[in-house]
Amino acid sequence: MPVSLQNPGPVGRVTSLLLLLLLNSILVEAHTVQLSRTTPRLGGRERIRLNEGWKFSRFTSNPDSLSYTTLKPWILPSANDFIHGSKHQPPSGNPPGGNITYVQASFDDSSWETVDVPHDWAIKGPFNAPGISGGMGRLPSNGVGWYRRRMTMAPEDRGKSIFLDIDGAMSYSAVWVNGRLVGGWPYGYASFRLDLTPYLKVGDDNLLAIRLDNAVDNSRWYPGAGIYRNVWLVKNSPAHVAQYGTFITTPDVSDTSATVKLAIDIQNDGSSDQVVKVATEIRVLDTATGEPGNHVVAKFSPATINVPAGQRRSVESSTRVKSPRLWGPAPAQTPNMYVAITTLSAKGAVLDTYETPFGIRSVTFDANKGVSINGKPVRIWGTCNHGDHGALGVALNMRAAERQLSMVQEMGSNAIRTSHNPPAPELLDLADGMGIMVVDEIFDTWNVAKTANDFTSLFPDWHEPDLRAFVRRDRNHPSIIAWSVGNELGEQASPAGGATAQALQAILLAEDPTRPTTAAINFAGPNTPVADAVDVISLNYQGEGHGISTNGSFAAFHQAYPAKAIWSSESASTVSSRGTYLFPVTDANSAIVGPGSGLDDPTLQVSAYELYHPSWASSPDKVFEAHDRNPYVAGEFVWTGWDYLGEPTPYDGPGGARSSYFGIIDLAGFRKDRFWLYQARWRPEVRSAHLLPHWTWPERVGLVTPVHVFSSGDEAELFVNGVSAGRVQRGLYEYRFRWDRVVYQPGEVRVVVYKGGKEWATDVKRIVGDAKELKMTADRTRIRADGDDLSFVSVAVVDGNGDTVPRASNPIAFSVSGPGQIVATDNGDPADMTAFPSLTRNAFSGLALAVVRATKGASGDITVSASADGLKGAKVTLRAAKA
Repeated sequence: MPVSLQNPGPVGRVTSLLLLLLLNSILVEAHTVQLSRTTPRLGGRERIRLNEGWKFSRFTSNPDSLSYTTLKPWILPSANDFIHGSKHQPPSGNPPGGNITYVQASFDDSSWETVDVPHDWAIKGPFNAPGISGGMGRLPSNGVGWYRRRMTMAPEDRGKSIFLDIDGAMSYSAVWVNGRLVGGWPYGYASFRLDLTPYLKVGDDNLLAIRLDNAVDNSRWYPGAGIYRNVWLVKNSPAHVAQYGTFITTPDVSDTSATVKLAIDIQNDGSSDQVVKVATEIRVLDTATGEPGNHVVAKFSPATINVPAGQRRSVESSTRVKSPRLWGPAPAQTPNMYVAITTLSAKGAVLDTYETPFGIRSVTFDANKGVSINGKPVRIWGTCNHGDHGALGVALNMRAAERQLSMVQEMGSNAIRTSHNPPAPELLDLADGMGIMVVDEIFDTWNVAKTANDFTSLFPDWHEPDLRAFVRRDRNHPSIIAWSVGNELGEQASPAGGATAQALQAILLAEDPTRPTTAAINFAGPNTPVADAVDVISLNYQGEGHGISTNGSFAAFHQAYPAKAIWSSESASTVSSRGTYLFPVTDANSAIVGPGSGLDDPTLQVSAYELYHPSWASSPDKVFEAHDRNPYVAGEFVWTGWDYLGEPTPYDGPGGARSSYFGIIDLAGFRKDRFWLYQARWRPEVRSAHLLPHWTWPERVGLVTPVHVFSSGDEAELFVNGVSAGRVQRGLYEYRFRWDRVVYQPGEVRVVVYKGGKEWATDVKRIVGDAKELKMTADRTRIRADGDDLSFVSVAVVDGNGDTVPRASNPIAFSVSGPGQIVATDNGDPADMTAFPSLTRNAFSGLALAVVRATKGASGDITVSASADGLKGAKVTLRAAKA
């Protein structure tokens, strides 16, 4: 029987939702609205971004003798708003750290580095940091980091409630104000709030000091380091909408009418009771500007409520929206958005305004039909992604995040899984605006450790507040279709794991009864405790069968749980290096990577025929077949959409690589061949043919050099120097065209693909000459001078005909003139240990990348140049405009 979900839209915030373009557009200007707003639109509160002008220092040994164990009794009460039952009480006496010099206003921090947040202290390198494994990216993420900043409290702030909101800091955050420990939050992926009101004084000499502490072996991938997401100062009237204080659901949705329910939590931090009038109206949210429209489409019935001093009260109401503009995933549906604007007032004065962006939509999960949005079946074509932006690290950058989503959406992806932790809230804003479905995931471990210093030690104390805060923060986003409470858990097949899953399920149900829960299972079979507990069966690799096995578990799970939907929460894990082709090529459609099977150990590269994978995984072709043979499977989340820092399987040991080989797109943002294989399946309407490998093989004359073609066509003919190598039809459960006995001859190979008997698409690869010059292309030639916006500038090493030299590795020197800077370079080579800030970067398979940012507040032309010995250089001009 289907499970029906009534949608919440994105989380309530004071700032307007940053939205972007519809469907597949790539450029967006709207996000500056959200990130720069410091005053409320209608009065009542301020939300000020505290990102600039921090002083920072990292210590590889503990400089202050503090630890989480010491701080824990004073940190635990920070979670009280998200705990049901007994609250934590701080110990009596002075909290620790008050005597530490770094929390004192008198400390001279002039020798410390000046940074803006979001900030990742590890990304600048160097690589091969002591004690840091390949799994964690070999970058110096360990250590104790201190951040200091002064704040001003104006006289008119007297009597207000003032909060510090930190969207993400890695990890074990502890916060002092004016030498007094306020609180903190240990989970590095959590967003949290601290009440600064009792600690501030009027004037400009309030000192905010934040301590972070990262151990070695604290993650299985690159976790980053530092205050890597936005920091906000929120000033409210004592009576205000509480943190994450709205919850919108749409239990009844049709094309003609929708019921919208709203619950509002009102907090009174004052010393006396407050009678509050509550009024909320709904407006369309403009997806181009992120601003509410002028027309009020519906109103909730006004209410008056008495909120006792120091307490919280809730107001619930509902209204109807006629002819609603529904939110749905692109490209088949449109991601329309609304915003509910709530105003609290007393005695004719506005106390607070609070904006809750949301979407109206319905979601249904069916065990046999999969997922439907607004009554329309939607196949899940998803990718898993870690949180880093490649050479930029984990520090939140909206343009980098948008670029990642835009490129997987171009490929045909309509969903992401936030593996394996809460994402930045802005990523969900992007997903809302772009029409991308989200499985929002919170934990990688529960009580069984995967690394020596992972989240396991925190789980007993923090799983409840972490989970409640996570759901309340995110539950208004229409993009989220399911919650995931864990990934590949060590206890997934045990009774203890089942009990934990049920406890987490109960918390989720209390916080959001409208969405299903899931957890990614990689070895537990049907009728095991975790599988019994969750609403949706999420299978990592075992559904299609591990490795080359075709004995998958889809059918067994479907039989055991005939009422539960099933999808692949991780699929494929194919590994490859862009532009690298190794011989011989397997005749199979899926092969385990290893010596003589897709590896080149001296260069640490993996063959890009897109057939090789670790022992637990599969090729895309094998996954596609398993899904087509089991059509009740709702879809897949491929591991991964992009390469990411850390987990460089199969070269994660000593002397190995820095970043993964799993991505469909490499770390620099260059498409691997696999991109077109997925596009052919996920966007069959695209008239394309993609031929591989390249055809510049002077050492292979007379040797067998297989040619593969990715296309959604059904028939294809290959020509080698004009002579047909055969016209073949794509058979049932075949997902590529293969000519595996082609003998290399200099010249060209050309393919003509047909669909329904008519020519569909063509592609050609020809022998490329010696490198002659550089060719430079910017993804955007106009950028905002706001300190955040970026242009990604690609450089190709080309021959005299302008063709990319496929194996070129020339060192390229980058430079810039005008009001801008190159913040990082990369080439997508997982084995390249050159530090990301370096202005010299070897080309990899003929390509390299420079990431350019305009000087904040400046305007004018930025000229980016690239040069290489013996080659003609290249330039591109960008235009920076004041935000």
